[in-house]
Amino acid sequence: MTGGSDSETSDLDEPAQAARRARWTASGTGALLTLAGLAASALRAVGSTTALVPAAYASGATVCAVASLLGARGRTRRALWLLVAGLMVMAVGDQFD
Repeated sequence: MTGGSDSETSDLDEPAQAARRARWTASGTGALLTLAGLAASALRAVGSTTALVPAAYASGATVCAVASLLGARGRTRRALWLLVAGLMVMAVGDQFD
């Protein structure tokens, strides 16, 4: 009879584990994209490009950092959209390069 209660417990824990996994994924991806954007901004600032390129990378990294914070707090849907927006801003900076 304990087999039934164990399966019910694991069924109840599954949504919580999925939410925890989504929070970790959103915050980890946001942190990774933030570091990549800051590194690209620093590398572009040293080179001979316009000031718009490092600014685009830095602002995209800032948006990704905010997304990382939101993802860690459980706002994974908003974090996903902010990650996409931050990556698009960095892509615009790449187009000006």
